[in-house]
Amino acid sequence: MGKAGQDGVVTAAILVIGDEILSGRTKDKNIGYIAEYLTAIGVDLREVRVVADVEDDIVDALNALRHRYTYVFTTGGIGPTHDDITADSVAKAFGVPIDFDPRAVALLQQRFKGPDLNEARMRMTRIPHGAELVTNKVSLAPGFWIGNVIVMAGVPNIMQAMLDEVGPKLKTGKQMLSESIRADAREGDIGTELGELAKAHPDASFGSYPFFDDKSGPNTNIVVRSRDPQKLAAARAAVETMLREVKARLKAQAQSN
Repeated sequence: MGKAGQDGVVTAAILVIGDEILSGRTKDKNIGYIAEYLTAIGVDLREVRVVADVEDDIVDALNALRHRYTYVFTTGGIGPTHDDITADSVAKAFGVPIDFDPRAVALLQQRFKGPDLNEARMRMTRIPHGAELVTNKVSLAPGFWIGNVIVMAGVPNIMQAMLDEVGPKLKTGKQMLSESIRADAREGDIGTELGELAKAHPDASFGSYPFFDDKSGPNTNIVVRSRDPQKLAAARAAVETMLREVKARLKAQAQSN
């Protein structure tokens, strides 16, 4: 299974597989869900890639990601059709054979009887050698977990069921805490000062997110993040002090004009 880094941080990447995502025919609904799920349990999502149904592209992306992060979650490409090549690509990346897995066959036999378990559906029972199954209560067709790679369906409700299955088994790090502060100032008015705060508080991260308020016009939300509650509180206090100083300066400039 995956390993946490020396600093105790557990990292992850998502590899989205499918021509339909790249063509725009299907709108991805999994990335945001997985990101929120991982954040809540203390796993840092660091990268997302989207690749077509091309074996070499999947293998290259998977090998790059699995050597860099604690976990890699893939979505898509494990259905019954000819272009569902994720399982074969994962087997190739790990250099292991792939074949019909009796455990997976038994699961599908619960749903499909006799001739209904046809050649196409049997494709969903092909699992790389050495992988553990990731079951789901929705369709019974399994995903799998090999090394630090967790292979899940692309259909959102099935993917969510699979994520619920693997979630309790994941290594987790210290959860990232965050607080949001409404700046009541434009992003350009606080950009320099926010950069200075980031340098002064290296154990916290600062993000600015502009938005438009119908009453006050251009505005900004500042989000402060840290794994240490005390450092988070100190960073928030520093932001609030900075905002008071900026507003006082802007007010003085307005009065002088």
